[in-house]
Amino acid sequence: MIGIIVPAHNEEATIGHCIESLLAAAAHPRLQGEDVQIFIVMDACTDATGDVVAAYPVQSIEVDYQNVGRSRAAGADLQIQQGARWLAFTDADTAVPVSWLADQLRFQTDAVCGTVKVDDWSLHSDAVRERYDSLYTPIEGHQHIHGANLGVDARAYKSVGGFKPLKAHEDVHLINDLKNAGASITWTTVNCVTTSARLDCRCREGFGDYLRSLAHNSVQAIA
Repeated sequence: MIGIIVPAHNEEATIGHCIESLLAAAAHPRLQGEDVQIFIVMDACTDATGDVVAAYPVQSIEVDYQNVGRSRAAGADLQIQQGARWLAFTDADTAVPVSWLADQLRFQTDAVCGTVKVDDWSLHSDAVRERYDSLYTPIEGHQHIHGANLGVDARAYKSVGGFKPLKAHEDVHLINDLKNAGASITWTTVNCVTTSARLDCRCREGFGDYLRSLAHNSVQAIA
């Protein structure tokens, strides 16, 4: 079985689109009908995220961690208990391509780190987008790590203790632990996901805050 884990905190506006993209990826013919379970970890949600999730054929739990590392780990642990051999992670404001899972598995490595692209830059200045493009290298062999586009073999995940209970950068720590353990890692662009550049970001020090930092740096550069 393949397990997909999505942490969500007040994501009523985006989680439906995310789940629909995951359902399409789960039905890809290259998976040859292997069971795929989608697991939404609703962390301290106070909006209608649960109502949206309930409309889809997915599993979910409610937690009150306010901690993305703990949320990802909780979902991963439950999926492993259900027999998952592969764990795929994304975010609730992200849509994955239809070949997302099939592409992760075809590399036959312990982990697959994919890239992201922004769905809409309209909330940011041209300077922010230009600075982002100058710093981001979406090429094969890149060294970018995104919780929004990550796949890990379940045995390799367990061998390094999984995600640490961190409020940010839990994905970076996991990949570094896998590196230190000698795991095989693929860095690819073939399964790029589309994510939000929203300003009301849910995770401190996450992708949204990174874009905010580029805005600050852009102002400094212009000044």
